[in-house]
Amino acid sequence: MPNKRSGGGLSPTQQAAKFLGVSVLAGAVLAGIALPAVGALGLAAKGSVESFDELPANMKTPPLSQRTTILDADGGQIATVYSRDRTVVPLKDVSPYMQKAIVAIEDSRFYQHGAVDLKGVLRALNKNAQTGGVSEGASTLTQQYVKNVFVEEAGDDPTKVAQATQQTIGRKIRELKYAIQVEEELGKKKILENYLNITFFGQQAYGVEAAAQRYFSKSAKDLNVQEAALLAGIVQSPSRYDPVNDEAEATKRRNTVLQRMAAVGDISRAQAADAMKAPLGLKVSKPKNGCITAVKGAGFFCDYVREVFLTDPVFGKTKEKRAKIWNQGGLTIRTTMDPQSQNAAQRSIKDHVYKSDEVATAASIVQPGTGKILAMGQSRPYGFKKNETQINLSVDQSMGGGMGYQPGSTFKPIVAAAALEDGMPANKVYSSPYRMAYPSPVSACDDKRWVNDPNNPAKLQNENSSEVGPYDMREATAKSVNTYYVQMISDIGICPVTTMAKKMGVVRADGDKMPQVPSIALGTQEMSPLTMANAYATFASRGMHCTPIAIESVNRRVGDKTTSLEVPKSTCSRAMSENTADTINTLLKGVVEDGTGTKAGLGSRPSAGKTGTTDERYAAWFVGYTPNMAGAVWVGDPAHKRKMSGITIGGRSYGKVFGGEVPGPIWRDMMSGALEGKPVENFNTVHIPDSKPRDRGDGDGDGGRDDGGNGDNGDNDGFIGGLVGGNNGGGGDEPTPSFSIPEGFIRGQSNGGGNGNGGRFG
Repeated sequence: MPNKRSGGGLSPTQQAAKFLGVSVLAGAVLAGIALPAVGALGLAAKGSVESFDELPANMKTPPLSQRTTILDADGGQIATVYSRDRTVVPLKDVSPYMQKAIVAIEDSRFYQHGAVDLKGVLRALNKNAQTGGVSEGASTLTQQYVKNVFVEEAGDDPTKVAQATQQTIGRKIRELKYAIQVEEELGKKKILENYLNITFFGQQAYGVEAAAQRYFSKSAKDLNVQEAALLAGIVQSPSRYDPVNDEAEATKRRNTVLQRMAAVGDISRAQAADAMKAPLGLKVSKPKNGCITAVKGAGFFCDYVREVFLTDPVFGKTKEKRAKIWNQGGLTIRTTMDPQSQNAAQRSIKDHVYKSDEVATAASIVQPGTGKILAMGQSRPYGFKKNETQINLSVDQSMGGGMGYQPGSTFKPIVAAAALEDGMPANKVYSSPYRMAYPSPVSACDDKRWVNDPNNPAKLQNENSSEVGPYDMREATAKSVNTYYVQMISDIGICPVTTMAKKMGVVRADGDKMPQVPSIALGTQEMSPLTMANAYATFASRGMHCTPIAIESVNRRVGDKTTSLEVPKSTCSRAMSENTADTINTLLKGVVEDGTGTKAGLGSRPSAGKTGTTDERYAAWFVGYTPNMAGAVWVGDPAHKRKMSGITIGGRSYGKVFGGEVPGPIWRDMMSGALEGKPVENFNTVHIPDSKPRDRGDGDGDGGRDDGGNGDNGDNDGFIGGLVGGNNGGGGDEPTPSFSIPEGFIRGQSNGGGNGNGGRFG
């Protein structure tokens, strides 16, 4: 005869339970919460029966939280993260000794009674009445499992956990009803399996598999009798019987379990005696939780993956839903991280910048045409100790990064791309004087105009007094001539530049809008290395911009089922024509071949890129690419306090740091390692007609092209991409700034009353 009735009403088991509720539940069953006296039987039964009836018929069983494993693109493990360290295993993968030990010590009559052990209840009541205190409880293994389900459902909410464990009649009644349901639906073996997987064993280990790994560095199926007895003994009080912190107390408890196993016939008394003589045999594995445990220096990439999961709506419509899935875990996340590229990035960083240096470096590599993030690293490791940080210096603030850093002259190719798309010829010549006031007015978006303040005009100048035009685009790019690029943005207007930047995914690291001021041509807006690497990947992919992605696939395990989750996809769109991108590639090849970026060259492998050094040398950059990889390297003080003059970095002393001097070699070594064994690909280049500028073979500048002298060790990016500072010819001294910066010069304002660059909108 079945236990359940399809037409409603109570099964025989439930009728018995209801009877028990009337006569005993209000008192005797409460021995399960260790009421001290038989007098508790005087509690009103009526209310207990009504409460029992009003409970929902089915207990909600949340999926057990498990560890999440983050993998690289080749399937290698990067890190494991979890809110609760648990690996769910079937009962067949649990040592028979473990199964017997937990039953013997927690509920030796488990296979003889139903959801409630009436004999155990009466025994506990009698003992508690005799002692006048709380000395014994009578919860069955099934009831304990139900209580653990309530605790699991509460998650990490302390209020909900307290409610799930409070010693009240109401909770005990609910626990009993659901225990009856569980007994009917699951059966003894499944209940034991669930209990072993859900219960807490101390030392951050939830479930028997995690406990076996934590204390003995082995699987639960391989536990011997004394190891099983130790784990079974911990359950009653994980802190009191913690073998790591109190070996003597844990040994006593283990031996108690062994004696109990012998008493119920699970093992012989001789076996018990031998096991009691054995040492604990601990082989403790430290908890390996979180991105701090990531290999290959990938802690920040791991953290970025977590941020993507918690912020992308594809994983859940609300922040709460995404967090719930993440905390429940059981995820296997395969990422885009290429182990070869990651190793190369970290090796180069370690070789060039020490974690104890006054400044730091951060680098990212992106695959053109896919948006896949291949590597992400920095010199200050992920952690909490001295010279460590949890701030991801490679990414935007919203994804766990900082406020960003001015990219200096590495922004200039974006201006050039906007100009070329606007129809400007690649051999365009500007007068490019050594020093000039910002042209005015300059058109901006929404039919506005930026106007220089006639009373206090914003001015700029080139690297040194020898840099006097006219220049064409090729030479101005190779030498990073400031006045050329300001004349260019003033000619085409600010709006095409900010529009092009947006198409290329270039945004401020702090999330603010790009201001409509001409100084953006000099790289005054703070960006992150990942943003710049991904932007240059647009050039490498001949004008196609793809949003960056870090996750390839996510599989979620709930119970015995594994499902695939939808993941964010890269969105690719055309940011510029192929001809424009090919023209930029041609220009930036010149920077690496005989311009400011010669120290970043990859030898016989074609490459292109741009140096950048910001005002007061607070930051230096090299952003470059090949047809199959794009990377950005930033060096500087994240706090924007230490100027990179008279400084030691990576054990080398530098009078002044340029984009081509420190970031360039980091980029070179990083990309050489990442590209080793990869096919050598060529750029699609274009012919740029010679503008025949006048001969300036005076040796000044930093290498220029054929007519720029033979100095190739300089970097004329200086203040905001070359406004002041940099190197004079083949390594000469730099001029000292000889002008003041008007208020509002760097950021300006984007509204009608702003005064960016010392100007205003009219």
